[in-house]
This record gives sequence, C-alpha cells and structure tokens, in this order.
Amino acid sequence: MAEIRLSRVEQGQTKIRNVPIAVTPEGFWCCPSPVVFQKTLKSQNSLNKPKPSSPPPKTATVQKKQIPLAEKKPMTTPIRSAVTSDDQRTFTPDNHGINVPVVPERAPRPKVEHVPRKVAIEFGEPGTSDMKVILLGKQGFCVKLSVHKKVLLEHSSFFTDKLSEQESGLSCLEIDECEDVEIYVETVGLMYCKEMKQRLIKQSVSRVLRILKVAELLGFNPCIQSCLEYLEAVPWVGEEEEEKVVSSVLRLQSEGIGVTPVLKRISSDVANPPNDTISHIMELVLKSNEERGRREMKSIVLKLLRENNNLPSYAGSADICNETVYTSCRSCLDSLLSLFKQAAEPEFADKPMDTKEPVAKQIALEADNLSWLLEILVDRQAADEFAQMWASQHELATLHSKLPIVSRYHVSCITARLFVGIGKGELLPVKDIRQLLLQTWLQPLINDYSWLQHGCRSFDRKVVEEGIGRTILTLPLEDQQSILLSWLGSFLKAGDNCPNLQRAFEVWWRRTFIRPYADAQGNTLQSDSSMTSKQ
Repeated sequence: MAEIRLSRVEQGQTKIRNVPIAVTPEGFWCCPSPVVFQKTLKSQNSLNKPKPSSPPPKTATVQKKQIPLAEKKPMTTPIRSAVTSDDQRTFTPDNHGINVPVVPERAPRPKVEHVPRKVAIEFGEPGTSDMKVILLGKQGFCVKLSVHKKVLLEHSSFFTDKLSEQESGLSCLEIDECEDVEIYVETVGLMYCKEMKQRLIKQSVSRVLRILKVAELLGFNPCIQSCLEYLEAVPWVGEEEEEKVVSSVLRLQSEGIGVTPVLKRISSDVANPPNDTISHIMELVLKSNEERGRREMKSIVLKLLRENNNLPSYAGSADICNETVYTSCRSCLDSLLSLFKQAAEPEFADKPMDTKEPVAKQIALEADNLSWLLEILVDRQAADEFAQMWASQHELATLHSKLPIVSRYHVSCITARLFVGIGKGELLPVKDIRQLLLQTWLQPLINDYSWLQHGCRSFDRKVVEEGIGRTILTLPLEDQQSILLSWLGSFLKAGDNCPNLQRAFEVWWRRTFIRPYADAQGNTLQSDSSMTSKQ
C-alpha cells in the first residue's frame, strides 16, 4: 500500500502522518478524493475574500521529514499522494483488512487562513519520479504531480509534443486554466494502470465522459478506447444521458477515432427503410387479439408518430408513411365489409352464440383499428382521403341496419370522429364529400346514438353534436335545410337518444328567415337615401 504524507505548513517543525490509498466508488483516489478537491476549492474562495485586519500572507517553507523504512507498509499500488495542509486528516480505505493508524479528530474547526491551498501527488515508486506537472485550476487551486517522463511519453501525445518543444532536460511543466483538475489527476493515474477497464467499472457514465474528455485532450488513446468500451457496454439511463454520450462520441468520430460499436446502439447499417419497419409494427398491432397489449401499444405508437411529425427531417418520408397507413385502412375496410356480410345473412341469427360472438368481437376490433388509423391520419393532416373512402361505403351503410345494434355501434364511432374532425378543421374534404358523408352515415349514427352514449367510454356527446352541427352548416343553405328537417323528425321522436343539433338549427333558422329580411331592409334604406340625395 502506498503512502500519503500530510504536512503542516509552518516555519517550525513539520508533522507527517502516513495514510494508505484505496479505490472508492466515488473516484479513483481515496486521497485526494473529490471531497478534498471540493473542500479545497470552497476554502480557497474564502481565502480570496479581502480581510483588512489580517496582514499579507508570508511565504511558507515546507520541510520534509524522512520516515524510517521500518514504518513503511508494503506497497500494493504504485501511487503516492501528499497533501500540503494546515490541519491533519485521516482517510480510511475501503479495504478493512489493512491496519490504518487512527488519529483523533480535533474539536476546534481549522481556521480559514490555514486551509490547504495546494495538493501534491506522487506516482510510481517513491522517490523515482523525474518530472513535475503542475495543474493550475480555477480560483488559484494548484495540484503538483510527481510523474515519470517515460510514462507520459508512452501514453500521451500531448505530453510528447510539449516535451519535444522544450529542452530535453525539462523537469517541470505547468498547465494553466485546467478545467477539471480532479479528473485530470485521475486520468494521469490511469497511465500507470494495466487494466484501465477494471478501474472504470464502478464509475458513473457522467464521470467516464469527463475522463474521456481529458483523455482526448491528452491524446491518451488506450484510455479513450477503454472509455469507449465502457460506454458501449453500460446502459444509458434517460434521454439526457444518452444525448451527452452521443455528442461526446460524435465529437471523437469527427476526429477520426473509431466509435462505430458505440454508435450502433442508436443507428443501423442494415438497408431496411424505416417505413417497412413502421408497416410491420402496425401490422402486428392491428392483428393482435390481446386487448390490453393492443390498447397500450396503439397509444405508444400514436404518441411516437406525433413526435416524428414535429421533426423537420421526417417530412421527406411522410408521404410514404401515409401510404402505409392507407394500405392498412383498405385492408381493415375489406375485412369489416366481409364481417358485415357474414353477420347480415338471415341464417346467422339462428347460429349458436359461440359462433356469433367471435364475429361480433372481430367487428369491434376492425372498427377500433380504423378509428386508430384515422387518428394517425388526423395527426398527420392527411385524413381527407379517409373521409372520401368512408363516405363511399354505401354497401357497408346499407348492411349496418341489418345487424344487431350491439354488434354495429362501434362503426358509428368512426363516423362521429370524422364529424368532430371536420367541425374542428382537422380535415377539409370538399363539399361533395361532406354532403355524401352526411347522406350516407348520419342516419346510422342517429340509430346507434343511445348505445354510443352508454357503451363507448371515449364518446363525448357535446363534442360530437357540435361537430355534426358544424359539418352541416358548411353545406349550401338548401342542403342544410334538407338535413336539419330530417334530423328534426328523428329528434322529436327519440329525444335524448338522438343528437341534439339545436345550435345548428338556430344558425340555419337565422340564415334562412332573419338575415334575408335584414338584407331587404338594408336595400330599402339604401334606395331611400339615394332618392333623397337626388332631390
């Protein structure tokens, strides 16, 4: 176990205490640990505050006292650290099998003027270093590293370049404005390790990214490779952490460093267009018979497609994806029409329940699939063609009245969603399609309205009624009159079991009976004023 010397900076006798080094989950070093660096930086902030009553600090001299060889412990790591301090600290290693001399803590807190300003660390065998590297951090914090030229030259292109620029006998090198002193020390220490990957295992992703950044600055390629191997194997937790990893790795890629194994987690070289994958996912969801899994995956896929819609880079493949959705729509419509024909046969009503029930479930499933696909198209602002397809389903609408209401009412949810979309301006079919949609599907919707209110959890009566009314009011006035008078007959018979379109009825009434009278009155006033001006 290597030793750490803690020296008291005084003009008198220097006290020395031996403390072993241990690897901790917090960092590579036990002393100086990240806590020591942070406390030193915090204390240095206090030191920098002006104090008018205190005299200017005097230059202190450090006296070293040799330790007898008998007191030294056998070394298990080639690293030694010393902290220049005004108080004594004891650091306990993680390895409880090592006897460590315990120093009782002092009761009084150390004065701010005596907090350590420098940290000295020695690497390798004691007394064998032939070079000093001085790291000057922020706010005057300083770390002096006792290192070996040979190790630096073997591992770091940065130090190789620096030493080649200077004289061959250079024994001290200063590095100014060191942003991350703690990680810089740890990265230099990794140059003395044979198994760097083992040293990184217990580190967090954020800490390894800091090490990777310093290793990149130092041109420490073995460390860069070990960090990349770590990042390739460890999970990235959360989107923020993933973005940090990807940005760091892409920066290395731009410098010609091989990072393909790491990037394979987020990109693929396989020639498989994304739309083929989306089509396969949709097919799996649409064919699923497990209600909970299907419902949850429909919600997830819809949410992810909405996120894709907001990306500018996704606009190029939007048309291809829409074609995929419409292909699924046609397939579901064909299946739904086939099921309606089967359920509308006269002999189907006499079949046993175990034969009729699967057909009814399949009708509900296909209707739910169409509602989901319609929602996707509405989000993508591409549902106009769906409105045309649905308005043209005359055979399906004719068969609708022949089926029991418990089997067919799910289909009316599709009609209701289209009316809501038109009423909100989410889709803009032409006048002929709007008129055809009302002629084909409004009466089936009215017939199922009672079941929709009680059997469909997502059904919102007020929203649907507003959508129907607004759709009607987009038509020419004569068509409004025809549809609303037909609705009035149904409403007077069914009451609450029929959509309440009173608002649309009032608007049509004013358009028909009040505004023409106002226009005629306005024309009369205009003619009277013109006659007065002539006189």
